[in-house]
Amino acid sequence: MPTDEKENTNIRPVKKFVIKKKTSLAQLNYKIDYGKELNSSQLEAVETRDGAILVIAGAGTGKTKTLTFRTARLIEDGINPENILLLTFTKKAAKEMLTRASLILDERCDKVAGGTFHSFANLILRKYSKLLGLKNNFTIMDTVDAQDVIQHITNKLFPKKDKRFPKKNTILEIYSKSVNKEIPVKEIIEKDYYNFTEITDKIIDIHKAYVNYKRENSILDYDDLLLYLKFLLNDNENIRKNLSNQYKYIMVDEYQDTNTLQADIIKLLASEHNNVMAVGDDSQSIYAFRGANYKNILEFSDIFPNTKIIKLEENYRSSQNILNLTNAIISKATTGYKKELYSKIENYRKPAVIKAINSQMEAEFVCQKVLELLDEDIELGDICVLVRNARMSYNLEIELSKYNIPYQKFGGPKFMEAAHIKDIIAHLRVILNPDDTISLNRILLLLKGIGARATEEIIPVMQAKKYEQRLLPPKYSSSLAPLFKLLTNNDESNWTLQELVDEVIKYYKPVLKDKYDDWQKREKDLEHFQYLSTQYKKLDGFLSDLALEPPEASVEGMYKRNIKDDCLTISTIHSAKGLEWNSVFIIGAVDGRFPSAYSFNSTEEMEEELRLMYVATTRAKSDLFISYPVDMYDYSTQMILTKPSRFLDNIDSDLFEVWELENQ
Repeated sequence: MPTDEKENTNIRPVKKFVIKKKTSLAQLNYKIDYGKELNSSQLEAVETRDGAILVIAGAGTGKTKTLTFRTARLIEDGINPENILLLTFTKKAAKEMLTRASLILDERCDKVAGGTFHSFANLILRKYSKLLGLKNNFTIMDTVDAQDVIQHITNKLFPKKDKRFPKKNTILEIYSKSVNKEIPVKEIIEKDYYNFTEITDKIIDIHKAYVNYKRENSILDYDDLLLYLKFLLNDNENIRKNLSNQYKYIMVDEYQDTNTLQADIIKLLASEHNNVMAVGDDSQSIYAFRGANYKNILEFSDIFPNTKIIKLEENYRSSQNILNLTNAIISKATTGYKKELYSKIENYRKPAVIKAINSQMEAEFVCQKVLELLDEDIELGDICVLVRNARMSYNLEIELSKYNIPYQKFGGPKFMEAAHIKDIIAHLRVILNPDDTISLNRILLLLKGIGARATEEIIPVMQAKKYEQRLLPPKYSSSLAPLFKLLTNNDESNWTLQELVDEVIKYYKPVLKDKYDDWQKREKDLEHFQYLSTQYKKLDGFLSDLALEPPEASVEGMYKRNIKDDCLTISTIHSAKGLEWNSVFIIGAVDGRFPSAYSFNSTEEMEEELRLMYVATTRAKSDLFISYPVDMYDYSTQMILTKPSRFLDNIDSDLFEVWELENQ
């Protein structure tokens, strides 16, 4: 430094800063670094805000992550959370996405309207019930209740029906398809139930009586929720506009599983803006039997002009060896969006196709291979056996028991279908809605000395709210006294929901002990029911959620199977959709069973069977075993099945290994 210059005493010490690198200048305005968290296709879907967007999300490509980050991005872009609607097919899925969005952003995400189509419809219908001629306290029937109503009406209209008359569940299926596909009952019968064409008029008469019964008793079934919502939006322009402007950004998960009615509702809700993002995979459309319309996702861009289509193809679940085979399988599809899944996960093991002499050998192979996987430190809970239908696992279940391998099987007794739970709910429904004749009939038949004829005398008096025993025949007085006391003393305005549930269970326990030999096990379900009620404040909300999002497993059913925490899973492919395991076995992959022989003469059904195989194979992360017996007798077709599934024909032999089992 030159001697004639003075030292600058104004210089301050340099501060130390933490520098966070951003991928672009645009990211400087956001809390989340979207470019870092997402791949390029996911980022494009998240950053596209306005207009119609169709995201074709292949299996394991981060569909949930994409929806989660888009929710956060909309809020960071200044969109009011209450203007965002996220529709999913399970309450759990919506809750998971919004919880994750809150964790990566903040609590504003909790204010997003999220839920299933049916729960959303229930919310709106409660608000506008008078416009539709409904009572605000309408109750919602589950499938079993609806079948009971059908049976009641059928017996009344046709007491001497032919033995070949369709069962109550079949009649309900016909009506459900008619509503969801928006096709007249007569056409549904001609197309899918042609063996009942001679009694079409009788089935239609039952349908008319069923519709009238629901209206008179202020009851809706699952399909009614969607049907009435569409009526509301179609017939009330101001309400439709208000709801469309309320929900300015709509996202729909699993769009390939929507039915015609749901697609119409989305179109009506988006009528003022067309800001709809539909996320799904046409290759995983496997619910036609529930009324899902595969064409909805294919025709999305026709319904919403100028749709932007984005494909998610990078898979984060499976090894590339597995994806090579799954890509080859789905390439056989004649319709759909073409995509090629790829993965950065490498695994030297290729999928294996196993030929067994019979089903017994196939079952023994699975057990031995499971034990080998356990020796490789793969946990039992990360192994799954997939079947085309539940009956195909019987031999395997016997063999697993011999090897002392614990397992759980999806499709056991369901909580809401357990008779004792339906009894409790019936009491609560009558308290909420005295017009619910089916529930009232159920709780009366639980009482000693009360039969079907007696209920015809008692119900009109009870529904008139004349809870005075002097108005009833004296012979029923002692049986009805405790029930009358329960119904007259318990009103939601005087009790909390928990107190109300406790009183009903207290009344019901003597009935439970008298009716069921295994009442001790069933009591565990009652305890669980009490716990569930603590999460609600209002009876109508509690009963609605139980009907729309029923708990899966019955405690009593779980005890029967003696399930351990760490156990192998046996599941139908339909039940396994959305899940994943390290090692997956697909058993019974013999032509005639998978695909089913019933699909051979229908191009649409064969395509769905192909998609079902694709869903099954994409559940595996590291190991995939597809086995078939060469000596399987099929009782339904009276054929001996010997060939592997045709879905494995003409596939490059380098994509899988072939194993042939022999007796030692």
